Amino acid sequence: MQKPFIVDSSLYDLDRPVANIEDIRKYNSQRYEMELLTGILYEAPDGQSCVGFRDTTENEFWVRGHMPGYPLMPGVVMCETAAQLASYFVGKRNFFDHAVMGFAGLEEVKFRGMVRPGDRFVVQCSLIKVRKLLITAAFMGIVNESVVCEGIIKGFPLPSEVKKIS
Repeated sequence: MQKPFIVDSSLYDLDRPVANIEDIRKYNSQRYEMELLTGILYEAPDGQSCVGFRDTTENEFWVRGHMPGYPLMPGVVMCETAAQLASYFVGKRNFFDHAVMGFAGLEEVKFRGMVRPGDRFVVQCSLIKVRKLLITAAFMGIVNESVVCEGIIKGFPLPSEVKKIS
C-alpha cells in the first residue's frame, strides 16, 4: 500500500503550472544541465508546501551513460531536483534574507521506482522546521501517481559571496 502524498494531487493541475522556468530562476542559481525544475504546479496558501516538476527528455545529461539502453534518472539527480524545489520554496518565502541555499543533508531516503526519459517527475515538498541556519523539509518524487522516491532534505544559506544569477 502506498503512503499518502505530501500534497493531495487534486490540489494542482499537471497541465497548468503556476510558475515557469523564468520564475524559478529568480530564486535558484542552477543553470544549464544542472537546472532540474521545469515548472511549479502548486504553492500552498499557508506557505508550508510546494509542488514542482521536471519533464524528462532523451536529451538529459544522464541518459547516455546511466544504464545505456535502459536510461534511468540517477537517485542523486532525483534528490537534487527535490533540493532545487526546496530552495525555490525557501527563497520565495525569503526565510534567509535572499540567501542562496546549499545542500546540508538527506535522511530516510528511499527509492521506490524509476524515472525514465519522457516521464514527468513531480516533486512535492513540505516544510518540517526552520531554524536560524537550517531548513528541514519532507520530499516525495512521483511519476504517474506512483511514489518513486521520498525522504527528508536539509538546507542552509550559503555565504553572502555566493550570488544568485539574475
